[in-house]
Amino acid sequence: MQLEPKVRPTPAIDDLRAQIRRIEGSRRRAKAVLPFGVPEVDARLPDGGLARGALHEVAGGGNAAVDGAAAALFAAGVAARTKGKVLWCITRPDLFAPALAQAGLAPDRVIYVEAGDDQAVLACLEEGLRHGGLGTAVGEVGRMSMTASRRLQLAAEGTGTIGIALRRWRRQTQAADFGQPTAAVTRWRVSVMPSEPLPVPGVGRHRWLVELIRCRAGDSADFTLEACDASGRLALPADMADGSHQKAGRRRGASA
Repeated sequence: MQLEPKVRPTPAIDDLRAQIRRIEGSRRRAKAVLPFGVPEVDARLPDGGLARGALHEVAGGGNAAVDGAAAALFAAGVAARTKGKVLWCITRPDLFAPALAQAGLAPDRVIYVEAGDDQAVLACLEEGLRHGGLGTAVGEVGRMSMTASRRLQLAAEGTGTIGIALRRWRRQTQAADFGQPTAAVTRWRVSVMPSEPLPVPGVGRHRWLVELIRCRAGDSADFTLEACDASGRLALPADMADGSHQKAGRRRGASA
């Protein structure tokens, strides 16, 4: 009996199969998420958490759009719950490492890069996302075009690294740029609220109003939450957990 000769795949077919594997790999990475551990928040996010291999935007609300303190601690809490080193690109050397440590991000995990302007920060952030060996890459930036955000999103998809564009501006009037469209998967705004009330004089755990302004394939919402603890985790305030005064997770309408 004569056997049919085995057909060898052509180079074109090999290339096509390789492209399919890359596409499928990117999709699998994009579906991986980092849960916040707060059911009210995770329920609003596709697949139950913050997408890995994606770009996310975070800014402060009100006057915090300039100093960005609460937004930076929110980003630090996310970074703290990933594995590996964290790249943090800045234009102003005003980060307070002990505060980041209180949000769970230990100083020995952070690689700081001081760049001259927004363009340099975006370039460093893109390189960090393409590296593939980082847990999170954060870039403090004022202006970010759609083209720049698309490059960052593609770089994040290629490695599975979480990218955070921490939006900060020199003047309050410049914060209007936060309303411009970008390729980020989620967009967050974090504002400071009165801290947790205590039965004795003192300052309790800080509280934030965390607004999910945009979520791809999801809805926008806002949450009243306790600020990140020493492990980088947010929490639902105990006096709101029974739902009697709960505004966490209030729906704000559909988002693209």
